[in-house]
Amino acid sequence: MGATKTEEFTAEDNRIAELAKAFAHPARVAILRLLAEKKACICGDLVDELPLSQATVSQHLKELKRIGIIKGDINPPRVCYCINEVVWEEARRIFGSVFDKYIAAGCC
Repeated sequence: MGATKTEEFTAEDNRIAELAKAFAHPARVAILRLLAEKKACICGDLVDELPLSQATVSQHLKELKRIGIIKGDINPPRVCYCINEVVWEEARRIFGSVFDKYIAAGCC
């Protein structure tokens, strides 16, 4: 397995990359859209709305939760997920700061 050299980059650059991973798959984008629209959701509801299996949805939810952009309450047999407002705002701010740095130069 190759080295990623993440230690060679700033903590902010590593966090931006980690947050970008949340948006790096269309299934995760769809999950985030559904959760943002509904304010809260149960995993089974997501499976009903997405063209994915329960196992696939669960894997994407696990990754989104690991990144911190969603949070979940586990009350067996149900697990309720929602947007983590703090990390959502962090992502909005951090991506905005990257895009705001661009100054049109007329190159290319």
